[in-house]
Amino acid sequence: MDLIQAVVLGIVQGLTEFLPISSTAHLRLVPTLFGWADPGAAFTASIQLGTLVAIVAYFAKDLWVALRAWLGSFRGGEAARKPEARMGWAIVVGTIPIGICGILFKDAIEGSLRSLWVIAGSLIGMGVLMLLAERFGAQRRGTGEVTVKDGVWVGLWQAIALIPGASRSGSTITGALVAGFDREAAARFSFLLSVPAILIAGVFSLAEHRKEFLGENLLPMLTANLFSFIFGYFSIAFLIRFLQRHGIRVFVLYRVVIGLVLLYLLWTGALAPMSGIAGG
Repeated sequence: MDLIQAVVLGIVQGLTEFLPISSTAHLRLVPTLFGWADPGAAFTASIQLGTLVAIVAYFAKDLWVALRAWLGSFRGGEAARKPEARMGWAIVVGTIPIGICGILFKDAIEGSLRSLWVIAGSLIGMGVLMLLAERFGAQRRGTGEVTVKDGVWVGLWQAIALIPGASRSGSTITGALVAGFDREAAARFSFLLSVPAILIAGVFSLAEHRKEFLGENLLPMLTANLFSFIFGYFSIAFLIRFLQRHGIRVFVLYRVVIGLVLLYLLWTGALAPMSGIAGG
């Protein structure tokens, strides 16, 4: 991978990790359209560390308060009932489902599920679920009302994001909307919940493929992470402001259009399901 490709993929990762349009899908589609080799699930996971830094930088105060309150909750009593402590516990338990599923379905996630048929279907399917969640969700709850039960519920939705095209932010925002949170609260909860999952996936990927990343791919990986951090930070700010005034229908429309175009290209044979992947 050369530096130009690394810059492009870093920008794509930063822009699409937090917008509910699936970074994994775009990191599969962009190289395919440019005729580049698929960067692979490992590289995709590793450059999420740049967007992880973006979340931590943007939500540093919220994360610190939640961490302190969570640690304080072990004392029991009133400390365990604080909203910040409940948020901490919701993040902890909400990370368990994606961790278990990531281990159980690792081979499929890095292999067959990267098929463009799967991506097209999940782009459209999750888009429909997003639309229904916004249409019928109560949207009356704020982040101060998050409970451990919400962590389990939205955590299960986060596990769906292991399917390429589903989108971590798309699936968790959908789950939060179904649970009655308003759009801004759903987005904030989604971002905070993603921190442990992104960290674990990125570190695990780096550890497993350390020889590859510490070789000729080190500079491209660092470059991609730098750009994913920069563009990720601004995409967080954009989405929160956007959802304060608008709904998520524009993202639904985008997902469905891209999904339908992809289905057409696959159906006509213009693209092969495993295009860009070695042996595909």
